[in-house]
Amino acid sequence: SIFLARRFLDRRSIASLGLKLDRRVGMDILAGIGITFAIMAAIFAALSAAGWLTFEGFAWQFDPIQTVLANTMLMLFIFILVGWNEELLSRGYHLQTIASGTNLFWGVILSSAVFGLLHWGNPGATWVSTTGIFFAGLFLACGYLRTGQLWLSIGLHIGWNFFEGVVFGFPVSGLDIYPLMRIQVHGPELWTGGAFGPEAGLIVLPAMLIGAGLILLYTRGRDAATTDTGPNRLESRG
Repeated sequence: SIFLARRFLDRRSIASLGLKLDRRVGMDILAGIGITFAIMAAIFAALSAAGWLTFEGFAWQFDPIQTVLANTMLMLFIFILVGWNEELLSRGYHLQTIASGTNLFWGVILSSAVFGLLHWGNPGATWVSTTGIFFAGLFLACGYLRTGQLWLSIGLHIGWNFFEGVVFGFPVSGLDIYPLMRIQVHGPELWTGGAFGPEAGLIVLPAMLIGAGLILLYTRGRDAATTDTGPNRLESRG
């Protein structure tokens, strides 16, 4: 639907969404995945140090290794699709379409607000979790703003979900995911996010600041997206 709207309603190329294929695609995706590993590892370490997290063991201590491998590969595949789809919609079509009619600031703010509201129907969602996902939308937008392409944001999104849910064992936006680490989180929900996961806790804010710093470091010297988001500008970038 996004491709059809871009091509036949906007009359612009698919690449103009930030899907230019060049030598940086793979590196941007892998960098995004690596950055979110650092974020989730920092959250895990902080909650452990505070005494708000109990580690119970690894998945292979409870399930046959075939089950562990099958579920891990399945969840990785699902999160690749989720990262692609949600970034194409939120940082791609929503952000850029709003920005083309207003400016880049409002494109980022309003698309992040919609991103938060799209998770309102998740199990255990509250206004706190919706606010947290709004900030996550701002964080994910950093990848696009720093590169003018979606690949870094896609990598950030894939890595965020995979490391949060599968590797470190947290709920992912209220959803229970097959975890490699079996943990119990029992600290104050205001900080930990409780059953919704770290997105609904204050712990995610300093972690995202760390991630934003890593994005800046990785993208130093790159051409960033500009406030000139009109059709001609975006088309030329594509």
